[in-house]
Amino acid sequence: MLTVGIDVGGTSVRAGVVDARGAVLDTTRAPTPPGAEALEDAIVHAVEELAGRHDVAAVGLAVAGFVTADRRSVRFAPHLAWRGVPVADRVSARLGLPAVLEHDANAAALAEYRFGAARGAHVAVLVALGTGIGGALLVDGRVFRGAHGVAPELGHLRLVPDGRACACGKRGCWERYCSGTALAATAVELLAEYPGSSTVLGREAAGDPGAVTGRRVAGAARDGDPLAQRAVADLARWLGEGLALVADVYDPEVVVIGGGVSASAPLFLDDARQHYASVVTGAGHRPLARIRTAQLGDDAGIVGAAAMAHDLAVDVVRNGRPAR
Repeated sequence: MLTVGIDVGGTSVRAGVVDARGAVLDTTRAPTPPGAEALEDAIVHAVEELAGRHDVAAVGLAVAGFVTADRRSVRFAPHLAWRGVPVADRVSARLGLPAVLEHDANAAALAEYRFGAARGAHVAVLVALGTGIGGALLVDGRVFRGAHGVAPELGHLRLVPDGRACACGKRGCWERYCSGTALAATAVELLAEYPGSSTVLGREAAGDPGAVTGRRVAGAARDGDPLAQRAVADLARWLGEGLALVADVYDPEVVVIGGGVSASAPLFLDDARQHYASVVTGAGHRPLARIRTAQLGDDAGIVGAAAMAHDLAVDVVRNGRPAR
């Protein structure tokens, strides 16, 4: 049985045909349009394109936003046009296929549990480091969504009282100190502290302040830039601090570090592990979570959404209707 998984992001709509083993067989991509109707058109067009080449049984959508607990509607998505929209029902009606929604971090976590770094873990947490921080919790392979479908918002745990302002309205959120955006912000603060820095990053920033991006800071750190390395060390410390807090609450067996920043994990993950081990409650007297990098990369959202679509299709075959 083949299904379509769609990663609906603020920049692009990425769709793939996935088999029951988690292999992506075919893909298509389109820019994310600004309006709700145009976005649904783009999704339908992507599925129709893939369905023209493959016999697909269901559709799963991984969305960067709040999804209702029944996985039918999007409550709110900061970078998409949907507000309280029954997206799954609309897409299903237009395509004549069963459809299901999921938060993108939950979808990625499910993919890593079934096919990747969290395979078989009793309690697993995904921490996706990108522009912000996405989080997901799996217990025996089941996604924990909370009472209203919006848990866990790990990126907005407050680590620093009265710290950096966050777009969520609070200050000191974890993602403001540990993300691609945070890495750039830390580097900018260090450049202000050491004006006229002769480092490569300092010279680039003097010519173009916009050059200080998380990706550029990580690259400079790899090349030995001391200021960039200090910024990365700061990210490692805050990653360890946040992971200790997550461990205190969830006591996971495995923590999977995903997202775009995870590509630079060799720069910071060992230091983060050490800091986590030193500050977690009961340090030295409790088992520690295994902290691993994600294995499925950019395909995790597609694979996880397709896996949920596969489960939905099986329910339809067995019961004649989706299980809720």
